[in-house]
Amino acid sequence: MAKPIELGLVLEGEDAKVFLENEKRPATKKQIELFKEAKLMYKRIRF
Repeated sequence: MAKPIELGLVLEGEDAKVFLENEKRPATKKQIELFKEAKLMYKRIRF
């Protein structure tokens, strides 16, 4: 049986600040869709 891939991305400093600001106020419909998809993926891997 295949093991799930563990995501190891950790944002720090300015990258983390930009990410959080974009999540709070997405500028485009594409960003909104990407955040929705990312949240669904996160929920699926958290068992």
